[in-house]
Amino acid sequence: MVGSKVKDSTDGARRDVLVAPPVEVAAAHATDDDFDALESVISVRGLDFFYGKEQALFDNDVDIKRNRVTAIIGPSGCGKSTHIRTYNRIYELYRDHRATGEIVFDGKNILVPGTDVLDLRRRMGMIFQKPSPFPMSVFDNVAYGLRQHYKLSRSELADRVEDALRRSALWDEVKHKLGEPGIALSGGQQQRLCIARCIATEPDVVLMDEPASAIDPVATAKIEELMESLKKNYTIVIVTHNMQQAARVSDYTAFFYEGRIVEFGPTTQIFSNPREKQTEDYITGRFS
Repeated sequence: MVGSKVKDSTDGARRDVLVAPPVEVAAAHATDDDFDALESVISVRGLDFFYGKEQALFDNDVDIKRNRVTAIIGPSGCGKSTHIRTYNRIYELYRDHRATGEIVFDGKNILVPGTDVLDLRRRMGMIFQKPSPFPMSVFDNVAYGLRQHYKLSRSELADRVEDALRRSALWDEVKHKLGEPGIALSGGQQQRLCIARCIATEPDVVLMDEPASAIDPVATAKIEELMESLKKNYTIVIVTHNMQQAARVSDYTAFFYEGRIVEFGPTTQIFSNPREKQTEDYITGRFS
């Protein structure tokens, strides 16, 4: 049982080893019964990924459910960020990076030639680990994608910018600073500005690569609260090293190790009754 004392006899001796206490899981998470009933926005099958000749992902299979938060956890270097960066093919910005297998989105395998990558990246927005506002005003940061993808009047543009800032819980803090540089905001505000920029273009999926690792605990709490409201309209995939965060915000969790998905399921099950010993060892801090 996770969070109990276990006997460690690896060296022939018998002694109690204190396992880390269980991670508290939010009560409103999805369950096994929900999984088959929910629509899969992304279905990954047999995904392999290569950095040149070095393989980083091995036969990844996972289904990302609509209007749910899926967390990806695992030790550093296990392929978490690499995995979600295949969803919008952002890896193609680097030489000799390639993915094989299937990532089915909107009924099509997005890895095949001929995919409209610009539209794919609009529909799968990404929030990075470090806040990355553009070197322009708060208003122009949010308006940037809108100008790229839509033809809007000035008033329509202003309305869409305000709406995105409101949905990112930032409007009240910046409504008098719309003309000021985005980089002048605090770290937490900058990250919410990046979220506003992302959702302004109405993506289907929001990919978050450790979005709270570079901001303070107060700002982290605001991002987590924001995720709960955003999943009403968007599907969210978050990579995180923080297991408490994964337990708080996600409905489903995938545990990665050495490029493979060891276990995937409802967050309540993963954290309270994992099926794989490797998963339990990681969650309880006995992982090496």
